[in-house]
Amino acid sequence: MESRLKKYFGDMLVYKSSDNGKFFSALSLPSFMRDWLVMRFSDEDGTINKEEVSAYVKKVIPKKEQWEHLKFEMARNYQPVKFLAKIKIDIDIASRTAFFSLPDFGVPKTKGEAIADWDVVEQNKEYLLSPNEVWGIVELICDDGDQHGVRSSKNKNVIKLIDFKPFCPYNIDLDYFVEARAKFTTEEWVNIILEAIDYNPLGYSSMKQKLTMISRLLPFVEKRINLIELAPKGTGKSYLFSQLSKYGWLVSGGSISRAKMFYDIGKRNPGLAAHYDYVAFDEIQSIVFTDKSEMQGALKGYLESGEFRVGDYKGIGDSGLILLGNIDISLMNVNTNMFVNLPDVFHESALIDRFHGFIQGWDIPRMKENLKVNGWALNVEYYTEILHMFRTELVYRAIIDDLLVFPKSADTRDTEAIKRICTAYLKIIFPNVRKTEDICLKDFSDFCLEPAKEMRRVIKTQLGIIDMEFLGKDIPNIKIAGYGGNE
Repeated sequence: MESRLKKYFGDMLVYKSSDNGKFFSALSLPSFMRDWLVMRFSDEDGTINKEEVSAYVKKVIPKKEQWEHLKFEMARNYQPVKFLAKIKIDIDIASRTAFFSLPDFGVPKTKGEAIADWDVVEQNKEYLLSPNEVWGIVELICDDGDQHGVRSSKNKNVIKLIDFKPFCPYNIDLDYFVEARAKFTTEEWVNIILEAIDYNPLGYSSMKQKLTMISRLLPFVEKRINLIELAPKGTGKSYLFSQLSKYGWLVSGGSISRAKMFYDIGKRNPGLAAHYDYVAFDEIQSIVFTDKSEMQGALKGYLESGEFRVGDYKGIGDSGLILLGNIDISLMNVNTNMFVNLPDVFHESALIDRFHGFIQGWDIPRMKENLKVNGWALNVEYYTEILHMFRTELVYRAIIDDLLVFPKSADTRDTEAIKRICTAYLKIIFPNVRKTEDICLKDFSDFCLEPAKEMRRVIKTQLGIIDMEFLGKDIPNIKIAGYGGNE
């Protein structure tokens, strides 16, 4: 398989090893940045010069505590500074000014302190004017705040963005990726996916374990998939949702408010739900909601339709919500109340019903050395960019709508949940399927429908435990059009 992998994805492969993983972990870099650097600095055998990489990282990817040194260079030494960072552009109509922020550095400290050159925004508008923060090489100077010949009296000196280069290291051809998938068997492709996200397929004892791990990627490819995962400690939940993709956001413990999640009235800023592909609440048992009733109401509306209303503001988001929590071995039973330790906000059946599926994290083995990938694999930055691009591909949902037959009496939330999960599985495992006739119905049943049904069935079972109204209710009897189960 390695020879075919190199033949069809040669330019997008990196050599992944536990030694490199430890080195980049020490540099505190996310996996997508790690693989980009490996590609940039490795030879044809995948070997990297660690001293060269360290020097580059120190120069180009500064840490938050280096911000004062960067300001010193701009303000005292009149020198521009250039480095890689996340940036967000906001256009202010009243002043006809483009402001920018660098969230990892807490910039700006005061309103109007950070201004972007209009020419820079114009040249990169397709990338910079994204609703999300984006990565790129920024070049900044300390400027007198002169905008269109009018000097600002409020901000005599500002930080000005004078150049920008997108962190978009690849020209991605989605059609080529789709065609290349057809060169591999389903089992080979499942292994390729696991290696792309840094795991060794040989460390898993069954296909069920592999598919459970892959189910964590569902929110990466499908808009507004809402999931709950409870798992023992050490199974990699936090790592996958925080390190693999620049399009996701992990809230790890602490407190969260409606303003942070949806919309801040005071700052007039949309929250996390409007900016990311998914928002994952990690250590969910320890998260405190500062406004329980407001958050519960906002979550119910958003998880149902993707809309949120705060005051007079109405917003729309595509972000999925993922609840991640540890679970005691005594509660690893779908027929007991597994949600008993969730925050009170999630003790209402009407809210739980809006989560599409449950990931049984105890089916994923605890992280050990034999689960770390060693060998040639897809660059995770490239792969997660592909997953992000699939979110706007509509053909897969159309195929699901054609394939699945539901009873007329089926609950709409059940049908939507199963269709959404099936669509995501189809995009991940069978991206080369572009019309209904392309899919083997048995493969579709085994790798898409049955896992989706099981994920939804657990939610339904839990609803019956916490609310008598749902007791004894199962998911609908779903059939695949033209499939009798023996193909």
